[in-house]
Amino acid sequence: MSDLRLQKRLAAEILKVGVSRVRIDPARRDEVESALTKEDVRKLIENGVIWAEQAKGNSRGRWKELHEKRKKGHRRGYGKRKGSKKSRSDAEEIYVNTARKLRRYLRWLRDEEVIDRKTYRVLYSRIKGGMFRNLSDLKRHLTELGIKVR
Repeated sequence: MSDLRLQKRLAAEILKVGVSRVRIDPARRDEVESALTKEDVRKLIENGVIWAEQAKGNSRGRWKELHEKRKKGHRRGYGKRKGSKKSRSDAEEIYVNTARKLRRYLRWLRDEEVIDRKTYRVLYSRIKGGMFRNLSDLKRHLTELGIKVR
């Protein structure tokens, strides 16, 4: 009794799948044993004696269930977190929020006539350049320039 390795290899080439996915009908094994050419194997495939098993995939069921929970805010507590608050938040978002806060304060200083328009423009561009880390840093800089801040 032969192991049908040749027939499986030929069928795999024809079906364009791996050898492990090729299946042979055990009742018609003797027919397959006599097939020695690609043409013979092609005929067996047409007759349904040899076929390719469907590829297996990973189930998404568990993932979908967890994903739905996480969308609702579940399973996101302190015990699930790795990394600092800063590493979990978007760097661009942090920059935008900081820049808006500093610009708002700068606008207020200009409107209250604490700083003139030229100083406003210079500080505005420095905020854009990321010179100030936070509001207190900007206030410290203004104090060094000799501007009274509130």
